[in-house]
Amino acid sequence: MTIRRACYLIAAPLFASGLAHLVVQAVVGGPWDGPVSWRKPADFGVAFGLTLWAVTWGSTYLKVRPAVLAGFAAASVVEVVVISVQAWRGVPSHFNTTTPLNAAFAFSAAAGGAVIIVTTLFLLRAAFRPLAAPPGMQLALRVGFASLLVGLAVGAVMIAIGTTTARTVSLDAAYTAAVVLVPAHAAAMQGIVALPILAWLTRFTPWPDSRRHRVTALGTAGYLVCAATIVLESFVGINAFDLTTAPVAGSAVAAAGALVLVGAGITVLWSCQRRLPARSHVR
Repeated sequence: MTIRRACYLIAAPLFASGLAHLVVQAVVGGPWDGPVSWRKPADFGVAFGLTLWAVTWGSTYLKVRPAVLAGFAAASVVEVVVISVQAWRGVPSHFNTTTPLNAAFAFSAAAGGAVIIVTTLFLLRAAFRPLAAPPGMQLALRVGFASLLVGLAVGAVMIAIGTTTARTVSLDAAYTAAVVLVPAHAAAMQGIVALPILAWLTRFTPWPDSRRHRVTALGTAGYLVCAATIVLESFVGINAFDLTTAPVAGSAVAAAGALVLVGAGITVLWSCQRRLPARSHVR
């Protein structure tokens, strides 16, 4: 079994675990937000399942050692397992060092995060080497892995803020202090999933390579505008996902960027559909 196939096989149950916890939330109930909720294992399962799949697929265009993918996959499993086990135990996962067992889980998650950051650095470096891929795919992979690294860096900042606050104030205050950066973390993580898919879909259009590249670049620009706006707002204490409190100007800029990305995707899909051979009509 190749390492990539193993990573795909690991990504599937991670994603499925996230969906399963959504079912648990619907059946059992309980708070959706907060340090102890079914939302956390749902988010982590779906997010790491998708991210591991996207990273594995994107790596097919790169020259990377199998150990890099193995490390990323193993750390992804650790993250999802820690969050899920702690949710079932009914205790907070992040910043929780109240008992030796909780501390072991918290430090394991932190170590897993460090491994993911290091392996992503290797993947990003490989993405900026000469690639046997169309220009649009090269752009998508480079921006995708760079945005993933930004998202992971934001996550590291959240851990640093939360850990410091937990030690100096309280565990409850730690979650309040760190949660403001969640939108930035989430927005930056999506590039590696969305952009390579957009570039790949352009292959099925009748367009020349130059147009495929331009459309991919347009979608990439839209994503960067949206994600950068959300990241900047988060770091000044604005929750970009709360439209009742976020400034209208910032929300408009982020929405415009998202619409450009979505518009590029719709244009590509429409062109793909038009390329399909027309079905003969039986009279």
